[in-house]
Amino acid sequence: MLEAIGLDEQEEAVYGLLVTLGSETAGDLGRRLGMPVGEVETALRALERHGLVARPVGRPEALGGRWMAAPPAVALRALVNERRHGLEQAEVGVARLMAAFRSDAPASELHELVEIIVGAEAVGQRFRQIQLGAVRTVDALVTSTPVAVTGEENDAEETATGRGVRYRVVLERESLEAPGAIATVTWGLGRDTLVRVADRVPTKLLVTDGEAAMVPLLTDGSDPSALFVRASGLLAPLQALFEAVWDAAVPLHLVDGRVVEQPEGPDELDLRILSLLLAGLTDSAVAKALDLGLRTVQRRVSGLLDRAGVTSRLQLGWQARERGWVTRP
Repeated sequence: MLEAIGLDEQEEAVYGLLVTLGSETAGDLGRRLGMPVGEVETALRALERHGLVARPVGRPEALGGRWMAAPPAVALRALVNERRHGLEQAEVGVARLMAAFRSDAPASELHELVEIIVGAEAVGQRFRQIQLGAVRTVDALVTSTPVAVTGEENDAEETATGRGVRYRVVLERESLEAPGAIATVTWGLGRDTLVRVADRVPTKLLVTDGEAAMVPLLTDGSDPSALFVRASGLLAPLQALFEAVWDAAVPLHLVDGRVVEQPEGPDELDLRILSLLLAGLTDSAVAKALDLGLRTVQRRVSGLLDRAGVTSRLQLGWQARERGWVTRP
């Protein structure tokens, strides 16, 4: 947990125990933690350099070589602030480098907006980089033939999802037959990745935060290549392509530990609410008719709007008819 401020696992364990105990010798810390005394002493010296531990005032030999933990609210705050300052300085450095990179405009600006990447290693590296740089979302179309990185090798997804980045992935059905594919999908679904499957996926595609995208290039050469895009004029149709494939695909879910296809649709209560809304009843009237709370009805209606991908109730009525949620008598 404290790796982000420069502590390794052993240093964190020693400091955490000292915080709990108040003061202790290296030997006793080692016995409690099951660590060799030499490793404990190394950790203590590192913690001392960080200002997180110190020896009590007085003669160390008289105090039995005890160590005390500095108050976390003070000592850790200082480390956090120091690391934050370092990140701010790094951001300044990045901005300066970007300014220098753009200094030979307009050619460099065009290179920054649209870049051709050649070679499996380079494609794989950029594939990981843009995922690790994502802040909010990663949208991906996955065909049955990997270009540079397989699903099992995509370690960047674990890091990004751990930071709260939301993944939406559409898999070509044939890709599920690859070795380890089901295990990878199961892992992703367990981490709240949204996964859908389609009979055919038109192309591999990766879009992050709606601001950058990668799409493979079809060439006669043996080396894989890809187009890296930041230009908004190209990003919009690529994002639209993903959304169209996503809307037509079938969701995958975990049921009793198994990956199953479950077309999304409203449940019985949603359908009853929807039918009353289409009959012209207000939310309050629907809540009274079904003996529900008004907030429950409003929450259900909001969920129906999201599921249908619309923003108005008029659009919801049309989509409900098109999707077969309701039928005309």
